[in-house]
Amino acid sequence: MRFNTTLLLLLAFSLSMHAQKKKADKKIKPRDEFVAELMAKMTIDEKIAQTVQFTADGTVTGPKGGDNFINEIKKGNVGSILNATGVKYTRELQKLNLDNSRLKIPLLFGYDVIHGYRTIFPITLGETAGWDLEGAELSARIAADEAAASGIHWTFAPMVDIARDPRWGRVSEGSGEDTYLGSKMAYARVKGFQGNDLSLNNTILACTKHFAAYGAAEAGRDYNTVDMSERVLRETYLPPFKATVDAGVKTFMTSFNEISGVPATGNKFLVNGILKNEWKFDGFVVTDYTGMNEMIYHGFAKDSMQAGELAMVAGVDMDMVGGIYLKKLKKLLNEGRVTEAQINDACRRILEAKYDLGLFEDPYRYNDEKREAATITKKEYLDAALRIANKSMVLLKNNNNVLPLHKEQKVAFVGPLVSDDWNIIGSWAATGDRQGFAVSVQEGVNKIITDKSKVTFDKGVEIVDQRRDMMQKALDNARKADVIVAVMGEFENMTGEAASRTNIDLPGIQKEFLAELKKLGKPIVLVLMNGRPLTLSWENENMDAILEAWFPGTMGGDAIAQTLYGINNPGGKLPITFPRNLGQVPLYYNHKNTGRPYLGASDPEQKYKSRYIDSDNSPLYPFGYGLSYTKFDYSNLKLSSKSISMGGKIKVSVDVANTGNYDGEEVVQLYVKDEFGSVTRPVKELKGFRKLILKKGEKKTVEFEISTNDLRFYNIDMKFVAEPGDFEVSVGGSSDANLKDKFVLVK
Repeated sequence: MRFNTTLLLLLAFSLSMHAQKKKADKKIKPRDEFVAELMAKMTIDEKIAQTVQFTADGTVTGPKGGDNFINEIKKGNVGSILNATGVKYTRELQKLNLDNSRLKIPLLFGYDVIHGYRTIFPITLGETAGWDLEGAELSARIAADEAAASGIHWTFAPMVDIARDPRWGRVSEGSGEDTYLGSKMAYARVKGFQGNDLSLNNTILACTKHFAAYGAAEAGRDYNTVDMSERVLRETYLPPFKATVDAGVKTFMTSFNEISGVPATGNKFLVNGILKNEWKFDGFVVTDYTGMNEMIYHGFAKDSMQAGELAMVAGVDMDMVGGIYLKKLKKLLNEGRVTEAQINDACRRILEAKYDLGLFEDPYRYNDEKREAATITKKEYLDAALRIANKSMVLLKNNNNVLPLHKEQKVAFVGPLVSDDWNIIGSWAATGDRQGFAVSVQEGVNKIITDKSKVTFDKGVEIVDQRRDMMQKALDNARKADVIVAVMGEFENMTGEAASRTNIDLPGIQKEFLAELKKLGKPIVLVLMNGRPLTLSWENENMDAILEAWFPGTMGGDAIAQTLYGINNPGGKLPITFPRNLGQVPLYYNHKNTGRPYLGASDPEQKYKSRYIDSDNSPLYPFGYGLSYTKFDYSNLKLSSKSISMGGKIKVSVDVANTGNYDGEEVVQLYVKDEFGSVTRPVKELKGFRKLILKKGEKKTVEFEISTNDLRFYNIDMKFVAEPGDFEVSVGGSSDANLKDKFVLVK
């Protein structure tokens, strides 16, 4: 079932039933007047305190800069607290703060609500595989409602880093390799978290991260160096960030990496130059965890004084956990190394966010225990999590229509994740319950199969453990089955922050177990739970079917079972390329051509071309790829004109028919290639997509519109323009779309 506008409106109405206007309790002056009057009363110490964030108990990703955060609150030295959750706890901390605040300035509570708060949705990469903007907005909206009901004002999401290296663990937190798709998803998620009205108490501040180009870390190693041209930065990595500014995002987070020799947290060009001045961003900027302190290790700041100076001058408004602004900012002011105007600007931006959330009217607006109990994991939220998980499933292979399974078949379910309810919700799963609440694959199957003699469940092997003592029982049961389903993958903590890998094969002896299963001569379905592309060349050759399930969240076991048994027809498409082997990385669809492009195995003269001698250049599974239980045929590609003038538009139409035996959903994708430019252009770029539901035997015409705005790039003079010339359009079900036509852009 596709999310549509009507469904979103109904759910938005449900979400708003308990939401209250934050301006209902008492009258308050307009924001600019209120904040200006408040700041006129504040001492410099009180202003600096607003720029300080310390962490309570909870997830920490580095050293704490304020272990005794309670004392710092009592002293009035803190403007924000990280990792405090729950109505009772946040109320206690807020009261402690207000009791010790001369001007009664409320605390701001932040928490990593990445892909759900208590109801956990698929990891962001998996959700993006649904190519469903309405679903992405809805999942963020539900996450915001649950988080707000638990006393949280602010999430550190969405992560919008473009990532093209699957070794990088944080690829799981983003939307993959493509700028266009990533920008659309980023916009939708900001709208979901913040809604259209921050004066409702079920909205929270979103935070765009990590600014900028964190996903391009060298060697896919977390926190590592980034170096690129300004053209690549602006064309590939910055657009999703700009999309969130257009969506009205209220906060930004700087990245850990340096870029072109300058750490992001001290980068004037990025923060003040592009974000605040060029894009007119009116929210505030926070560092990542101890990001300010880490400029010392980068060799960019000689000590914490200089680190604080560099960050403030660059335009960073809040120090996450590092303690530098608290300890050094006033001294920097007294020495003339920062200005009071800079401190005032940082303070003002933070106070404005608190005002927008209604915290000055009622600091306890988010602290209603009855609302918390009534909101968390509501049935309609769990239902939405199931639907979104169903959409995230990507069918990579299905020889001889092994899938869907039939209830009368005897199926041996094996693998280390077959009964798992811990890893299934993935990394950065906020307060999601990892055991006893999340639905495992075994539980999902048992809801469908009433005759328990038809199914068996055995681990066979562990994820990384080399033990083989469980393998024999699994093999014995598999020998008696009609079909084998192997549920395999990674631990949840093998992706996410600080989880880079130099080997992206299935870990442990899972592949060896598959080889033993293969000897039985039975059809084998491989179900994958993972947070990154894996190298699956052997699996692709030897398995009959492969289903990419990602880490699908709280309702993941139901989604996988429903997909395996055909209750859900998978329609997901890959948001990131899967390489044949690690040596191809980085590998992405919209690469540049070389002067000696490799034309493929059909060309006999391939020696002196840009290629490998031991592998084809092409990926195992390309960007945008994904099969279905039905079949979609594309035909009749038409352009409304063979030419377009500057400022003009053309329409592209294509017929899509469901010629298979099931109703299904297809993501129709439009790509454009600029044949020639003043600088070289990619071989193709995604410029549009449509989600299309087709009943068996049904055909529809899909229309796209291309404007000259869609054809712009940074030319030889670094001007963002469209250049006259020839363009190729291709439309299909993946980036390998081969239905093509051409048009000309004229002056």
